[in-house]
Amino acid sequence: MQAATNVSPEEIARFGKLAARWWDPDGESRPLHDLNPVRASYVADRVNLRGARVADVGCGGGLLSEALAKAGARVTGIDLGDKVIEIARLHMHESRLENPSLDIDYRVQSSAELASAEPESFDVVCCMELIEHVPDPAALVSDLARMVKPGGVVVMSTLNRTPVAFGAAILGAEYIMRMLPRGTHHYAQFLKPSELGRLMRHSGLEIDDVSGLGYNPLNRKAWLSRVTAVNYLISARKPA
Repeated sequence: MQAATNVSPEEIARFGKLAARWWDPDGESRPLHDLNPVRASYVADRVNLRGARVADVGCGGGLLSEALAKAGARVTGIDLGDKVIEIARLHMHESRLENPSLDIDYRVQSSAELASAEPESFDVVCCMELIEHVPDPAALVSDLARMVKPGGVVVMSTLNRTPVAFGAAILGAEYIMRMLPRGTHHYAQFLKPSELGRLMRHSGLEIDDVSGLGYNPLNRKAWLSRVTAVNYLISARKPA
C-alpha cells in the first residue's frame, strides 16, 4: 500500500478485525448481507451485467463482487485491506465448487491507482458504503469518474447526514443492537444526497437516480424507497 492514499489506517485496521467473519450472515457484517441483494439488483437494473466489466471499489470481503460476478459481470474488486482481500479470494475459491466459472480479480489497490492504471475501462463502477470512511470524499469520486467508460455508470451508496441516520446507524446499530462495533461510523463524515450529487457532477458525471434504501434489522428485510433519510443509493452516468 502506498503511503499517499486516500485512506485512514484506523479504518483499515477496524475492518481488518472483521475479516474472518465477513461471510457470516449473523456476524458483524450482518447488515451488509441483508442489504446486498437490493444493492446488486439496483446495479443490474441500470446495466446489462452479462459480460460487463465492473469495478467494485472498497469491495471488502467480496459480497457485492460475487453477486455481480454470478450475474455474468467480469469483476475487479479492490480494497486497501489485505486481510479482507484474502478473505474475498478464499471465499471465491470456495464458491467455485458450485460456480466453476466464477472468476473475480481481487487486488490490494487504491482507487487512485486503479484509475491511473485503467482509465475509462469499466462499464460500471460500484462504491458501496466507502465514501463515509475516507478522508477526501471528492478525491474518491474523481477516481471513480476517471475509471468508468464514457456512457458507463457509477453507483454509490452511503448514509445521509440526518438525525434519523445518526439514530439508526450509530445509536441503534452500534450502541443499542450492537450489530456493528462502536466507532464504525462518524456522523460528521455522512454525506447528504445533494452533497454527493455535487461531487459527482463536479467530476463530470450526470445524476440519473437517487433512491432510499430501507432496512428493518428485526426481520432483516431491505428494500428501495423514496425516503433517503438514512441509507441511499445514487446512480450517475459519464456522458458518451
